[in-house]
Amino acid sequence: MSMTREEDATHRSDVEMGETLVHVDDLKTYYGEEGLLGGKPVKAVDGVSFDIKKGETLGLVGESGCGKTTLGRTLVRLEEATDGRIDYAGTDVTTLSGEDLKAWRRNVQMVFQDPDSSLNDRMTVGELIKEPLDVHDWKTPRERRQRVRDLLETVGLNEEHYYRYPFQFSGGQRQRIGIARALALEPEFIVLDEPVSALDASVQAKILNLLDDLQEEFGLTYLFIAHDLSVVEHICDRVAVMYLGNVMELGPAEELFDDPANPYTHALLSAIPEPDPTAEKDRITLRGTPPSPRDPPSGCPFSTRCPMKIRPDKYADLDDDVWDAVDVFRDVLRQRAGVEFGPTERLKQFAGLSDPYADIEEVREDLFAGLDLPADVERAVNEAARAGEEGDVEGASQILAEEFASECEREPPADHVVSEAGRFSHCHRHEDGVQSPSDYVAEHYR
Repeated sequence: MSMTREEDATHRSDVEMGETLVHVDDLKTYYGEEGLLGGKPVKAVDGVSFDIKKGETLGLVGESGCGKTTLGRTLVRLEEATDGRIDYAGTDVTTLSGEDLKAWRRNVQMVFQDPDSSLNDRMTVGELIKEPLDVHDWKTPRERRQRVRDLLETVGLNEEHYYRYPFQFSGGQRQRIGIARALALEPEFIVLDEPVSALDASVQAKILNLLDDLQEEFGLTYLFIAHDLSVVEHICDRVAVMYLGNVMELGPAEELFDDPANPYTHALLSAIPEPDPTAEKDRITLRGTPPSPRDPPSGCPFSTRCPMKIRPDKYADLDDDVWDAVDVFRDVLRQRAGVEFGPTERLKQFAGLSDPYADIEEVREDLFAGLDLPADVERAVNEAARAGEEGDVEGASQILAEEFASECEREPPADHVVSEAGRFSHCHRHEDGVQSPSDYVAEHYR
């Protein structure tokens, strides 16, 4: 039986080792709340909570647009949090400003994804690495120059590179310059935003080994943001899986990769390529794209794409092909409801020259052709198709939601603790009396 995080807080404090350096509590980063035209904000980070221990590497993974980079930038105060707390060694850094904020920034740094655009080609390498030292008036000018030369050696570059320009270096060397710059003020915590994604495989390995060596030498703490799951598995102690601004699962890397708990984690790991192209692998294919962060689902954030979504009791035994067709039809209507037409398209609609909903019936026919629909399913689908053709796609979506929506769509799930190591998963399928995600995968995909 799983437990919620609230029920198991004492247990987690016992099993987690190491002192907490960064504590994130219900962090939110929204954009567009005060725009000229108003409207809903973009919820880039939407209520995230986790800890980062001193000396560990926490991996952060997820699809493009899930909020990984925004979360990393918010932790180092390059973006302002809308709500929540970021406690760094006991200080809520979201409240810092002026000299206090400047002093705190000596302790945290960021290495950016693109080494080509993150370095100013008009400054020499020495000037780039020395700039943070100058800003914080670190010791004497002579000591700053020597510090830069020492850092160049630390990251595997040469002293004579001091007076060269970034454009004279390869991608891997430029990333080493970025790492040296991040190390200049001897920080404790570094956010690494896709630090090797733009590099060749052989160069990636050298940079990853460098980061590992630097962590061991200087006792650094990393937040490692990445798409490449094989890299994350290699370098990270724990992993947080992010989707639509939410952390869906977080726990020890080895445990998470060997036995994923959340449906989204199962889907991500199933997409990792096999070295042997002839090897058979059951992949969990996700339909469509994530919904807009301006209008996320009211229940589980993954509910619109989850292949393991809990069905209403009424349709627990519905044919899988029929259920999948209904789900696709619902997704099409949701996408249509979210489309914002420009002035030209609206004029065409007003003049009767364009009807963006004319193919709704065609979509219905394609999806349900050859399927034997129960009476209630057929009635709901036909009603929704008629409403969609008349331009009421929101009403069409509502018709299907009233008939087919489950608890996954109505209520946000709790964070269920799923292992003795404190790993948690954000999913309704960990509740009592429901088939777990792992059992569902074993039954349907293996």
